[in-house]
Order: sequence, then structure tokens, then C-alpha cells
Amino acid sequence: MKDFLHSASLLAWMTQFGFSIAAPLTGCILLSVWLKDRFALGGWVVAVGVVLGLLGAVGGLITSIRLMDRQGAAAQKQSSDRSDCFNRH
Repeated sequence: MKDFLHSASLLAWMTQFGFSIAAPLTGCILLSVWLKDRFALGGWVVAVGVVLGLLGAVGGLITSIRLMDRQGAAAQKQSSDRSDCFNRH
């Protein structure tokens, strides 16, 4: 059961990771295409939308990596604090 919960936790992290990258990019592109069609703006609006979407995706990537690193460090510290570790003197 513990392995299943660990696997489910990793699956949730990977889903969140993918969503935090794909959502800003997709949302900004769709919004910029809608603005271009609705208000008859030039193609520059889509280019701005792509750039903003990429910036949002990079921001989500950085945030997710920092959070995973923080949790990994906490788990590593917790496992090194155990008294039943192999070859501990």
C-alpha cells in the first residue's frame, strides 16, 4: 500500500508539473488569437501572446523545480536522521 501511495504521489507531481508548463502557454496563445480575431488586430498580438505564454511556462517550471527540490531535501534529511541506517557509527 505504501508503494501505491508513493506512486500516486509521483503521478500527481508529474501531472502538476505538466499542467504548470502547458496551461500558461495554451491560455496565452488562445487569448491572443481571440483578441486578434475579435478586435481585428495584427499578428503581433499572437507573437506577444506566445512570448507571455513562454514566460509563464518558464515561471511555472522554476516554481515546480524549487518545490520538488525543497521536498526532496526534506525527505533526504528525514531518511538520514533515522537511527537504523546501515553502517552508522
